[in-house]
Amino acid sequence: MKATLAALLLAGLALNAKAQTTDEDLDAKYATSLVQPGTVAPDFTMNTPDGKPFSLSSLKGKTVVLDFWASWCPDCRKDAPAVVKLYDTYHSDDVVFVGVSMDTDVAAWRKVAKQFGIEYLQVSELKKFHDTDISKAYGVKWIPSIVVVDPEGKVALATVVVDKLEQYLSQIKK
Repeated sequence: MKATLAALLLAGLALNAKAQTTDEDLDAKYATSLVQPGTVAPDFTMNTPDGKPFSLSSLKGKTVVLDFWASWCPDCRKDAPAVVKLYDTYHSDDVVFVGVSMDTDVAAWRKVAKQFGIEYLQVSELKKFHDTDISKAYGVKWIPSIVVVDPEGKVALATVVVDKLEQYLSQIKK
């Protein structure tokens, strides 16, 4: 009886540990379909809130942080201050941030960007999230998501975890 109870307790601890690992590894839950590091980043052209076209290829030779977000997304709003802080710390001539909004309403998009002090370039297709070409090209099924494109145009990082972006940026700025 004691052996059975001990075995059940150990099994329960193992399941709990596995659940915590899964819960803590948000990339394992939400980033499984994102473009993979080492692949060529799909080029795109989208408009800014003012309707001006922007193409990713115009930033070739720079490290580009693509911040996939939306004004209506609670997790995006939660992460926005951390992303803005990283922008303030790491943006330069060689590191450029681009917000890829999944909004359909330009006014809401602008309002929330202003509210959080998001000063980096913003672009959007102004379509529903899962109808956008960009979400299909980058495998974005969850926001917020972050993709870093290296100066050669290849994906260097694809994650839903802001801390992983900070680790990456701190390494390339050494």
